Amino acid sequence: MRYARGKLIGFGAAIAMLAACGSARDERPRAKPDQLSVVVLKSDAGAPGKQVLTRGRISTKSGEILILEPDGSVTEVDLDSAEGRDAFALTEADLMALNENLGLDLSGLPDMAPVRPREPTAQEKALAAFAARTRPMRLNLPRSFEANPKDFQGALVESYESRRKGGDSLVEVTANLQSGVDADTAFAYATCALANWADAKGTPYARHIRTIRDRKDDQIIVASVFMLSGERPLGLSVMTTSDTMQECKTRGIPAA
Repeated sequence: MRYARGKLIGFGAAIAMLAACGSARDERPRAKPDQLSVVVLKSDAGAPGKQVLTRGRISTKSGEILILEPDGSVTEVDLDSAEGRDAFALTEADLMALNENLGLDLSGLPDMAPVRPREPTAQEKALAAFAARTRPMRLNLPRSFEANPKDFQGALVESYESRRKGGDSLVEVTANLQSGVDADTAFAYATCALANWADAKGTPYARHIRTIRDRKDDQIIVASVFMLSGERPLGLSVMTTSDTMQECKTRGIPAA
């Protein structure tokens, strides 16, 4: 009994191994088919110059084309022969003749409607709405303002070039003014100094980033940072160099 039981277990293990081999064999790629169905364009013997479509099969083993003729006969053509290459050669005239060969009548179909233009995306709409709120940066000075040349005691512009090619660059304007000058006049002086510097560099636009105001002895010092740009940047207040220079000249504020 022990010997018989051992034989049965061994027989069961062998069956399990064969089943595993069978499942692995099932995962292998399927064998290629013996034939492939194709459509062949041929000349109609009854109407020279007319091309017709007919069915055919390609033997994957012999490389032959088996063309089913309209009369039911089969023509064998070598795929690598001149006749075989001609069977798959399509010209522009052949493609134009397909409508006639297939008997399609498209005359009754309505014309296609014009293609609707692409609607702007939500992001494009948001950017357009933000750009519409952009206003040119003006000197925030009252109409009755009169510039006093003694108030403006020199300005320095320092550039921090961008490391990115073609990127916008940051500049910091340090302006010195006489004690007692209000914040709007101090910022206007820094802006005019920037406009003069940007005009010399050929930069048409700038956007204000931040301004720090401090006192030293009998002077007021403002440090304003701007971003220069060759194209109009996004921002609620954008400085145009030429317009700002004209306004500075009109209000009597020096540019340096």
